[in-house]
Amino acid sequence: MNQPNGHIADASSLAGPRDEATSEFDAALSLTHTLREAARHGARAVLLCSFQKEESVLLDELLRLDQGTGKAVRIVTIDTGVLFEETLQTWRAYEERFGVKIEVQDASSPDQPWSGPEHCCSEAKVSALNSSLAGVEGWITGIRREQGPTRAKTELIERDEARGLWKYNPLAHWTDKDLWRRIHERDLPYHPLHDQGYESIGCAPCTQPGSGRDGRWAGTDKTECGLHVEGFE
Repeated sequence: MNQPNGHIADASSLAGPRDEATSEFDAALSLTHTLREAARHGARAVLLCSFQKEESVLLDELLRLDQGTGKAVRIVTIDTGVLFEETLQTWRAYEERFGVKIEVQDASSPDQPWSGPEHCCSEAKVSALNSSLAGVEGWITGIRREQGPTRAKTELIERDEARGLWKYNPLAHWTDKDLWRRIHERDLPYHPLHDQGYESIGCAPCTQPGSGRDGRWAGTDKTECGLHVEGFE
């Protein structure tokens, strides 16, 4: 396995000091240190951006690390063609605030528009993801353990053996409270649907207000779109 600069720090060293009273990771340091590791890949690292509160924090911290040049890693979004109008507004707000170029991976289907969980995600979205990650060494995500049982064991750095790359989850130990504290402290732009009870935001046909990921594919047993399901081909 190739490693940037011949070394990948282990997750415990990235987390920074522990609070003796709670034995919890220092969330702020784990974010900074994990992004630094990811940035070693340079343009061969990708931050996949869905314009949710997690990306507000990730983009802000990433640009602080590279002095605002926006060149540390590539930033890519998957456009399904059925995004909320508020998502498009947030997209524009990110580009204006952070001054970054967001690459677009088109996963829309004009002939058969995405209409719900029976015709969305999985193959189409994973195909777009794989195109985004072609030739990439590192993938930065906004996954957090708090988001649900399928993500409860997420590590700061993981090896995606199926794709042959490193997966960086700088917010793995962050809570919603941590995110909102940072967003308000730094006056960061964020998705307005978060203020309307949408904790997790995907495509307009499937997403409803809800806590955690409960609003995604509401009324079904579906909990993941396929991007982060281990072993998905």
